[in-house]
Amino acid sequence: MSERILVTGATGFIGSHLVQELVRKKYDVHCIIAPQVIGVTDIASEYQYLKGASRRKCDITDYYGIRGAIKKVEPDMIVHLAALTPVRDSFETPFSFVHANVTGTLNIAYALMEMPDFKRRKLIFASTAEVYGMQKVSPIGEDAILSPSSPYANTKAMADMQLRMMARVHGLNTTILRSVNSYGRKMDIDFFVEYVVTTMLRGEKVYIGAPESKRDYMYISDHVNAYVKVIEAGNSVKTEGQAFNVSTNDINTNKVVALKVAEMLGFDRKKIMLGEYPPGYPLRPLESDQPFIDLDSTKIRKALGWKPEVSLESGLKKTIAFWKEKIGK
Repeated sequence: MSERILVTGATGFIGSHLVQELVRKKYDVHCIIAPQVIGVTDIASEYQYLKGASRRKCDITDYYGIRGAIKKVEPDMIVHLAALTPVRDSFETPFSFVHANVTGTLNIAYALMEMPDFKRRKLIFASTAEVYGMQKVSPIGEDAILSPSSPYANTKAMADMQLRMMARVHGLNTTILRSVNSYGRKMDIDFFVEYVVTTMLRGEKVYIGAPESKRDYMYISDHVNAYVKVIEAGNSVKTEGQAFNVSTNDINTNKVVALKVAEMLGFDRKKIMLGEYPPGYPLRPLESDQPFIDLDSTKIRKALGWKPEVSLESGLKKTIAFWKEKIGK
């Protein structure tokens, strides 16, 4: 009998791709979908992943609702991906981010602990590279002090620290993944790589607000595979109570990434507006803008054998090919 896995945030970017992969690998997959999510049917047709997974509507901020869902499903593992993520929005509505990202995570963890044999059940949590905030040393290891520089990152750090405390104090079997920026979205174009690709395909001006910021962009399949590696490790001592950085270690400035896309598309570089944000774009405080996000992923590579398989150039080509077909270019 295959392991039963409960995935929150199943209609999101990472969640939808992970569910598809877990179904392909014959796991017994159950999805938590927020009642307020609109267009679930469209998302299902886009990814064709819900056919092999059961769906359950539940708001993670509702403790009794999530407790009921966990008791009903009795999962061997929970992969908690549901979250509010737009960094700039978190400066405008910080309370909603605390409610979703902190309260929601605690609800899942404490509801899981109400299961009579909770220590054998694993909770895998999606943290983020942003929890490290401003650091002086590069690359950043898992033992670095968390110093988040946005309300979003702070909520993720709070949940991250809470789960690690629960692992030490209560024996909660949890694993935390701190991943760098991922790309390869098939619907949302509000993130950097997708914005650059789709805007250039339309022949419009491309605004690069922080051209010298150094980032590590990872293709979606490599991100998903990190979760798969943790799932396949099961209750191994290698993962219990551990945090892992997930990164390609291929650092580029936003300017370099934009120029790579421009070269692939034959886009006019004069239309790349460096140091400018699009008109009406919600700004974040300059003090919060991390000059680099460079994570050391040695730990997960050695412990679980994970490694990125898609280079930046290859991933950009895949992304360009998809959006060319989708928008008819």
